[in-house]
Amino acid sequence: MEKKKTATEEIEEVLQEIGQKIEELIEKGKEAGSDVKEEIEKKIKDLKENKTSLEEELKKAKDLLKKEYEEKKEEIEPRLKESKGFVVEGLRQLGLAFKSLFGKSKS
Repeated sequence: MEKKKTATEEIEEVLQEIGQKIEELIEKGKEAGSDVKEEIEKKIKDLKENKTSLEEELKKAKDLLKKEYEEKKEEIEPRLKESKGFVVEGLRQLGLAFKSLFGKSKS
C-alpha cells in the first residue's frame, strides 16, 4: 500500500527537483555556446528565485502549522488532563469491581 505524502513532503520533493534541474542547467551551460549559455543562465536565475520563494513559503507554512498546533495544544491540554483523571478513576473502579467479583466467587 502506498503511503500518502503530506503537503510539506510534496513541496520539499518539488524543491529538490528544482535544485536538480538547476544543477543540470549549470552543467549544460558549461557545454553550450554563448547564445544558449545566456538563455540557460537566465533560466537558472529564474529557477533559483522561484526556489527561494518556494522555500520561504514552505517555512511560513511550517511556522503557521506549528503555531496552530501550540494554540490547540494549550486549549485542549486541560481537558486532556481532566479526562485522564476520569480514565484512571474508571480503571480503578473496574479493578475494584473485578476484585469484588472474583473475591465473592472464591468464598
